[in-house]
Amino acid sequence: MAVRAQAAHLSPSRRVEIGRAQSRPSDVAICPGMADSMTEAALDYTAFFRDEFSPVLRTIELMLRDRGRAEEITQEAFVQLYLNWSKISRYERPDAWVRRVAIRLMMRSVRRDRLWRLVRAGLIPSAPDRPTRYDLAGAIRQLSGGQRGAIVLHYYEDRPVSEVAVILGCSESTARVQLHRGRKRLAQLLGEEDDGI
Repeated sequence: MAVRAQAAHLSPSRRVEIGRAQSRPSDVAICPGMADSMTEAALDYTAFFRDEFSPVLRTIELMLRDRGRAEEITQEAFVQLYLNWSKISRYERPDAWVRRVAIRLMMRSVRRDRLWRLVRAGLIPSAPDRPTRYDLAGAIRQLSGGQRGAIVLHYYEDRPVSEVAVILGCSESTARVQLHRGRKRLAQLLGEEDDGI
């Protein structure tokens, strides 16, 4: 908790630097004397963090295409995991839990951005953003949160639909629907409706 309180007083860029440092396992060495003073739960969390922070960050960055925001969201998910570690560590898949939290935080952020664009468009008219034919990243950013999550987890991380469903916290049939709709929307955005994607 003391680390969290100190981090709250740091500028966002400094918090991101801390996250970057923590995401590199070689930088987070535990000294023998330090290990004696840490509880077993803290050691377990540290090991879990070292193994899972970078993969979760990569997932969120693929969805957002914004490294800074992805780091903030991933850090927030791991803070929530830390605060609930005594309970979550007993789950069969704590890695799925932290990914689900990170994806939900990302979807909340995307919804806020869309709402702000609507408000801003009403105040300051501008030309709509339309991805070019080969701007896959731009097209993925225009998908709904659920579709974006399903597409990135299935195609970028090569996860089976059953695992996508677990991570997104939905049924397999819902995950399949999200994938189908996401592919269909990507085809529209990229001008490939006739290509049978």
